[in-house]
Amino acid sequence: MRKKKMSQKEMKEAFVSNHNGTSVLEITEGLCLPALCILCRGLLIILSQHFRSSQTRGTRFFIDFAFLIVPLVTTLTIFASFVLLEYLVIIIFGAGLLYEIYYRRTCYARMPVQKILEKFLKVSLESEYIPAISCFRVINSAFTAVAILAVDFPLFPRRFAKTELYGTGAMDFGVGGFIFGTAMVCSEVRRKYTKGSRLSYLTKSLYSVWPLVFLGMGRLVIIKSIGYQEHLTEYGVHWNFFFTLIVVKLVTSLLLIVFALNKSWIVAVSITIAYQLALDFTPLKRLILYGSDGSGTRVGLLNANREGIISTLGYVAIYMAGVQTGSYVLKQRSHIKDWIKVSCCILLTATGLFISLYIVQVNVEAASRRMANLAFCIWIVASCLILLSSLLLGDVILSFAKFLIKGAAVPCSWKLTQSPAANKKHSESLVSEAGRKEPTLCLITAMNRNQLIFFLLSNVTTGLINLLVDTLHSSTLWALFVLNLYMFTNCLIIYVLHLRDKRVKFW
Repeated sequence: MRKKKMSQKEMKEAFVSNHNGTSVLEITEGLCLPALCILCRGLLIILSQHFRSSQTRGTRFFIDFAFLIVPLVTTLTIFASFVLLEYLVIIIFGAGLLYEIYYRRTCYARMPVQKILEKFLKVSLESEYIPAISCFRVINSAFTAVAILAVDFPLFPRRFAKTELYGTGAMDFGVGGFIFGTAMVCSEVRRKYTKGSRLSYLTKSLYSVWPLVFLGMGRLVIIKSIGYQEHLTEYGVHWNFFFTLIVVKLVTSLLLIVFALNKSWIVAVSITIAYQLALDFTPLKRLILYGSDGSGTRVGLLNANREGIISTLGYVAIYMAGVQTGSYVLKQRSHIKDWIKVSCCILLTATGLFISLYIVQVNVEAASRRMANLAFCIWIVASCLILLSSLLLGDVILSFAKFLIKGAAVPCSWKLTQSPAANKKHSESLVSEAGRKEPTLCLITAMNRNQLIFFLLSNVTTGLINLLVDTLHSSTLWALFVLNLYMFTNCLIIYVLHLRDKRVKFW
């Protein structure tokens, strides 16, 4: 019996190992698809409000689940090779919704489109946060949750799995994207610790990582005690994602004491270049790949966890890039035209980084998740920026749709107000009573509020399903059913917590 269990464990480990990834373009296409889905979801809500159709808590949950989760599941499984077709369908659907909203507009009904756009560009925004950042974090969480279970089923394309040495797999984006998203809203960016000495700030930063220490140690003990399958070259023997987060948080807290927020990009560039030089001109790369004796030894703490320990340098650089992005995006802005400029600026930066990625991969070294080298860091940051710019531009389009329908409100989107020179009566109508209810019926807001709990819940349920289900020999229909039921259950729990106004926080 023990031998059978061990062989099953080895089969599962082999199933998720030794893969070379896919193209950067394919991953980028799949990554930006949720931004279009979220836009269509908002347009559908606006149109339904125009027809005065009532939406219960259950109805809103199903709409959010259908537009956020289901496309992710299908894109990572049965429609993996038809992403462009998905784009075509969603764009046609979204364009149809936008046309209907424009045709049935209740504001500026007799005004030509050019004049409407001129008035729209003068509109101001009223929001305590940037919805695109919340959506970014939720998309990354949902993508990770789907992928960590889907990878164990045959219908998940092997090219999307984590790469062994070089390459870009869809799952390689998960950790980097999570770290980038966390950095954009870190306490330093939000100016949470503005009072007190630097020592006091550092003490608070040290205290904030205790839940991660608990979770990291807990995961290590559970995984080793039940003999759960592991991808050894991902982090090593004992290391895991939580330990990487601890080191990154502590190191970046020290760096942000020394360097100003607006210099974070300089720190990020300096770290990645110095790290890449160390990989190329010192024995560091050989140590990561083959251990201190050159034969792949796992003897000793460093050798056992060499990938996890050394790759934190790359993740520190990604975090600092996220801090720079967050400090730029979260600057106080009011007008729509300002946010259009921000979106275009981020998009241009992402394009420049993708060009740099091509140059680095051709002339220096290909991207490697295992080492978190220069190319990997550039790829993660470029992918994060392209997703963020897509979400920001989607928010602008959604704001235009709200501008056309009196009293329209969409959860997790900008609230609109008019500029002082505009019509006061219409200005008041843009922030309707419905807008005050928007946190109540929103899966995106629910997942953003309890992101850590959602991540833990996804990991626990993934483990349970792997122990109870023979994932390696599951049919396509059965795998799709399990994946959707798994995501539905996790999302429903988080949604109920949100409706009860419960936010599980450890610090």
